[in-house]
Amino acid sequence: MPFMSNKLFGVVSIYGLLIACAILLGAILCQREARRRLLPPDTGLDMILWAVPPAVICARIYYVIFRWDYYAADPLSALYFWQGGLAIYGAVIGGFIGLWLLSRRKKLPFLTLLDIGAPLVILGQAIGRWGNFFNGEAFGYAVTDPAWQFFPAAVLVDGTWHMATFFYESCWNALGFILLWIYRKKAKQPGDVFWRYLLWYGAGRAVIEGLRTDSLMLGPVRVSQALAAALFLLSLAVILRRKAKQKASP
Repeated sequence: MPFMSNKLFGVVSIYGLLIACAILLGAILCQREARRRLLPPDTGLDMILWAVPPAVICARIYYVIFRWDYYAADPLSALYFWQGGLAIYGAVIGGFIGLWLLSRRKKLPFLTLLDIGAPLVILGQAIGRWGNFFNGEAFGYAVTDPAWQFFPAAVLVDGTWHMATFFYESCWNALGFILLWIYRKKAKQPGDVFWRYLLWYGAGRAVIEGLRTDSLMLGPVRVSQALAAALFLLSLAVILRRKAKQKASP
């Protein structure tokens, strides 16, 4: 299966449309979850308004920094985020900052806001990966075995079959959303959902990123893979420490 056009009816960016759909769905679920947690009215909407703008801005800045060799010739093109090129780590940083500011402004529990947002972030990632499909990016190494030259195992790029890594990660993130959405009602401490999001996402990204051919690089290091592994280890340590404290408490 080859990559498809990145324009709907030749006009609308499908990548941008998918981002908009993910934000809309996230806003609906965010508002419902905030209401379930008995937070003040419109907390869910406030979360979207405070988190999404800095998330998009930081996601783009992060990506452009590590691809400046590409954008240096035409700096204005760095603003065209709808054409692709949003780094999830930048988005997480931006959203983190936005929610922290919201928690300070409205006197809301910060970790609870992170718990509400975490499942919605990974759902947005699952949806957003399909933007890579339409933009013809985020694919992996060439697949030379004819037995695996079919979608979704592989995707056709300029006449050559490559690993459909965007699809692998989309499925991993979709499963992560389901697990986190179920777990959120069983969580015992604020922050439990957020740390498990980092654990799940970090594990998947650390593996899948190693299969890609267009990773953001810092010398010989795949930046996203290194960060994913670090987040996985950090979240694992935090989760284990929290469990140990729970067992030790009377």
